[in-house]
Amino acid sequence: MDQLGKCEANYVALTPLTFLKRASSVYANRTSIIYENTRFTWRQTYERCCRLASSLLSLNILKNDVISVLAPNIPAMYEMHFAVPMAGAVLNTINTRLDAKNVATILRHSEAKVFFVDYQYVPLAREALRLLMVDSQQNQTSQSPSAAPESFIPLVIVIDDVDSPKGVRLGELEYEQLIHMGNPRFVPTEIQDEWDPISLNYTSGTTSEPKGVVYSHRGAYLSTLSLILGWEMGSEPVYLWSLPMFHCNGWTFTWGVAARGGTNVCLRNTTAYDMYRNIASHKVTHMCCAPIVFNILIDAKPHERREFTSTVQVLTGGAPPPASLLEKMELLRFHVTHGYGLTEATGPALVCEWQAKWNNLPRESQAKLKARQGISVLTLADVDVKNMKTMTSVPHDGKTMGEIVLRGSSIMKGYLKDPETTSKAFKNGWFITGDVGVIHPDGYLEIKDRSKDIIISGGENISSVELESVLYRHPRVLEAAVVAMPHPRWGESPCAFLAVRENEVGRKDDVKEADIIAFCRKNLPHFMVPKKVEFLPELPKTSTGKIQKFQLRALAKAFQITDTKEVPQHHEDQVLALPRL
Repeated sequence: MDQLGKCEANYVALTPLTFLKRASSVYANRTSIIYENTRFTWRQTYERCCRLASSLLSLNILKNDVISVLAPNIPAMYEMHFAVPMAGAVLNTINTRLDAKNVATILRHSEAKVFFVDYQYVPLAREALRLLMVDSQQNQTSQSPSAAPESFIPLVIVIDDVDSPKGVRLGELEYEQLIHMGNPRFVPTEIQDEWDPISLNYTSGTTSEPKGVVYSHRGAYLSTLSLILGWEMGSEPVYLWSLPMFHCNGWTFTWGVAARGGTNVCLRNTTAYDMYRNIASHKVTHMCCAPIVFNILIDAKPHERREFTSTVQVLTGGAPPPASLLEKMELLRFHVTHGYGLTEATGPALVCEWQAKWNNLPRESQAKLKARQGISVLTLADVDVKNMKTMTSVPHDGKTMGEIVLRGSSIMKGYLKDPETTSKAFKNGWFITGDVGVIHPDGYLEIKDRSKDIIISGGENISSVELESVLYRHPRVLEAAVVAMPHPRWGESPCAFLAVRENEVGRKDDVKEADIIAFCRKNLPHFMVPKKVEFLPELPKTSTGKIQKFQLRALAKAFQITDTKEVPQHHEDQVLALPRL
């Protein structure tokens, strides 16, 4: 058998670009994109991507050059997920919620050759380019060895609204011009090595500068297949783009919808009105979102809602959603599947795969099960929860905490220009996530916290996530975050920061600290009850909607607890304190 080798007939590099070519042939006349009054078929989408790819090559784009884009979920953003790698380049989708300084940092670090900018973000891009130019001039003046050459400033191309052109200009070229100029019979650059980079995504780190995470064609292809299988996405889905495509390339569903011959319903703004309107009008079957979008849908005003009869499948990730939020979503005809992932894992790495036997459980029990992060997607060779000192696996008892580690083909190639951080992320054949979790007897994994967010009070581990899930069950709590605050006797104790909903007369100040503490005492062991509750208009968040706990920890450090006479009431089953990792 050793004499049997690879050839062009039996070995082809894995790449999600094949999904588009197949869709253009098999689903040629099926609607690929809906954006307000604009409609494209899969044949048209493939042709437009070919045109754009050929135009990019005419701009002297070379293999592995980075092409950045600052745009919402519009057709152009979708098309670039195929057209850019079809030209042999690497796609960098930039978070539209970043400020000009961060955008400039990404353009500089990635050395982007072309910068596509949606008309809505021209002011932001103009300021980022100004900062980039100033920095470049300063480097040249100082004659620094790392000085960026003047040619480093990327070529700028504005994306006008394809549905309603605004005529906004920033450079000489416009997106639809490139489409028009391009060759519809262009033959895409063949991917010779599936380990070649396909995209560059910057993390939205809550405590440090973003890191450039590089995905391979192989990883993107396998992750896409894993998610459409794990979510059981059938043929011809109608997918609402409520999740930004700049989040891990839309959790790979940019490529996945093409694989299933589905319809992309593009969405410029994630408002309750726009989401309900598109769900009802286009009979949406699937959508992804962070749990923060749940509140937008749940709190929608009557005039923002639309009636729809079919159930919408929702895949959510990010912060673990409280069971109470999941239950409210189910009542609105949204069937929620919970996943867990991070940029370095090409989006979701675990999915809470539903079991038929759970259908007979009470609704509250089902919601608690759905809040777990679940089991690994198919492209992960292994997932585990380990004691990081000994690298031994924790018992599957749902109690013993350790750090979540991953291994498989969907893990990133590494961090761009940062071999030291890449090396630290990979340890003993595992990718170290920095998240703390447990494994239940049925093998399902549940996140308990970030390793740095575990609160150790009097020798007890307190999961801030667990405490937050209880706080979210209070009918007036809109946002909740729990961090450690200093305690003179127990070392640390929980401090809760809350944003609350208005009452029927539009007031928020009727919710008092004593009310929240009393609620917690009814639902938690006393040692887990927050020693202080602080109310804020809204909690500080990153550009991707993650709560910035490092800001809250800084606030909590200033709070003083003077009562040292209290005695903690521990769990009957003591858990060994997990040292900070």
